[in-house]
Amino acid sequence: MEILVNYGDTLVILAALVGFFMAWGIGANDVANAMGTSVGSKALTIKQAIIIAMIFEFAGAYLAGGEVTSTIRKGIIDASYFADIPEQLVFGMISALFAAATWLLIASALGWPVSTTHSIVGAIIGFAAIGVSTDTVAWGKVGGIVGSWVVTPLISGIIAFLIFNSAQKLIFDTENPYKQARRYVPIYMFMAGFVLSLVTIKKGLKHIGLEMGTMEGYIWAVAVALLVAFIGKLFIARIKFDESAEKKHHYANVEKVFAVLMVVTACCMAFAHGSNDVANAIGPLAAVEGIVSNNGEIAKKTALAWWILPLGGLGIVAGLALFGHRVMETIGKGITHLTPSRGFAAELAAACTVVIASGTGLPISTTQTLVGAVLGVGMARGIAAINIGVVRNIVVSWVITLPAGAGMSIIFFWMLNAYFA
Repeated sequence: MEILVNYGDTLVILAALVGFFMAWGIGANDVANAMGTSVGSKALTIKQAIIIAMIFEFAGAYLAGGEVTSTIRKGIIDASYFADIPEQLVFGMISALFAAATWLLIASALGWPVSTTHSIVGAIIGFAAIGVSTDTVAWGKVGGIVGSWVVTPLISGIIAFLIFNSAQKLIFDTENPYKQARRYVPIYMFMAGFVLSLVTIKKGLKHIGLEMGTMEGYIWAVAVALLVAFIGKLFIARIKFDESAEKKHHYANVEKVFAVLMVVTACCMAFAHGSNDVANAIGPLAAVEGIVSNNGEIAKKTALAWWILPLGGLGIVAGLALFGHRVMETIGKGITHLTPSRGFAAELAAACTVVIASGTGLPISTTQTLVGAVLGVGMARGIAAINIGVVRNIVVSWVITLPAGAGMSIIFFWMLNAYFA
């Protein structure tokens, strides 16, 4: 307690710095995942993708990032163990942020798409288990996270495989692909509008006091989806095209339609991601600020200080703008060759998986969801279409994320204890 009285302001400033660093890492790594398929399929240039992501990620983080946040992400540790030693929780959260941010910096420099959620969870486990007691960790939840390494990419991969194969059979493998696109693309637009509305409702709007019941959420999602499909049908009908032209011209025009769809899905995913994953940076920061301002009392949830959400939003934007292009290239070009229709299938599958996970409580990583979806699209074209070397590196980076975050967190925790104690 004496440490919090003497060094409270210093610890909050330190937490703010490493919180910004963590948000920067989220921007550099995770946001690039959301936009990578759009860039890889050439629906957007890197510059356009960065501008769109900066706007929608910041909007998601600031408008829907939450007035109140759980102090311990995912309930991974039991805060009651720290009731008599709140300064240890403060040191731990600062260490966890610094460790996770450092790992994200390393991974982003290497172009590895890793999970920011798993980075911070691994870091929190590290300082709690080794620095305090193994009893503080909810090991059952850790098992669920490890299981999600297989389950999440598998679900999104299967959905992407089915969406892409349906587009191939209904549109691309027909006598008149453009005519079939005019018939079926509004249905894909309806699906995209429905799923992305649900993602936004479930992941974003609840944070700004617009919590909806399940039925109300579905009704709004259907209404938005119908509107999107109607606008899409009008847009496609206005495209002038010679149906007697060669098939390759048909394909090019169909891909243009999917490119427009991809921009819409990318915006919605960026907003949902900003609202959800900014908590990985601001949750531990809010915990530190809350403990210091409440004189050592640890609350399960804490109201955010006015400056925390903008700090997280700005950090995400800075990381994306300065360092996001490396992971974008891995997702968009490294795994398999993407066209707008393939990229759309991957993004829609990722969004579907997020909705499924929200409804079932499955611990999810947006990174692993999108990588699985891109793999599913690649598999639809045969194993030869996938760059196995890149996939191997990605899987290895996933496996070492938890222990890497944990190991660095323990070192930083001991250093803080040695300095302030």
